[in-house]
Amino acid sequence: MTRRSGRSAWIAAPFRLLLQRFAFLLLLGAAIGLILLGRIDRPLVERTRAFVADIVEPVLSAIAQPVAAINAMVGWVEDILYVHEENFRLRTENARLLQWQEVARRLEQDNASLRRLLAAGPDISQTFVTGRVIADGAGSYVRSVLVNVGAQDGVKKGQAAIGPGGYAGRVAEVGQRAARILLLTDLNSRLPVMLQDGGHRAVLTGDNSPFPKLEYLPGHAKLAIGQHVVTSGDGGQFPAGIPVGEVISLADGAARVRPFVDIGRLDFLRIMQFDETRLETDEPVLLASPPQQQR
Repeated sequence: MTRRSGRSAWIAAPFRLLLQRFAFLLLLGAAIGLILLGRIDRPLVERTRAFVADIVEPVLSAIAQPVAAINAMVGWVEDILYVHEENFRLRTENARLLQWQEVARRLEQDNASLRRLLAAGPDISQTFVTGRVIADGAGSYVRSVLVNVGAQDGVKKGQAAIGPGGYAGRVAEVGQRAARILLLTDLNSRLPVMLQDGGHRAVLTGDNSPFPKLEYLPGHAKLAIGQHVVTSGDGGQFPAGIPVGEVISLADGAARVRPFVDIGRLDFLRIMQFDETRLETDEPVLLASPPQQQR
């Protein structure tokens, strides 16, 4: 058996060596022959090609289906990743837009408050410093607020604080960067006022209720609901004519005044830096009365 195998290998060795040497020439000749065959008998070549295509079509179809499925799965995964990335981008953009919307709303509220404040103050010849209300000290016995302006801004004790609508209170305590405003409804508030119609002078006394009382009116003064009350300027701390409120009640012999300023909704206050030496030369600062409030 071994002898036969060795004899066969010995006989085939020259042919193998010859095939290796002339393989390139054989392949080149076969290619040229196929080209010449296609030129000579094209229908035969086409039939052969169609026959081969019919044979390999089931194999190619079987291979193409999983490839198409894999391509579809890859596309589906890419779509999911794209949607996830787009969703994250939209969420981030939405959060940023919500922040800007909140900023815009705050600016709109501040703008409205400042517009009301500008419409409520005396003439522009007076000097003011505007502060934001940063704390509300309202309690059972105290009616006051804290603003973020102080001595370094020129605020002094006793100066008038003007809110949207008119007089809101006076400076009771002053720090370097903050000041406490005693509101006109506080129990310790005493404000010299006068009736805008008739000029009768009185004192507006706070009692921690929403509507302070008019006291020390002359006996001949005629009060009526709806009459406006303004500052009288007595004491020299601030000028006359700052709107304060309107008479809303005459029950039990006590006149109650509703402030023009909404004490519960103060955002900004203007501190009037009034010069007492102007009292002898300047006319009272009369302001346009704010619009009537609904009763």
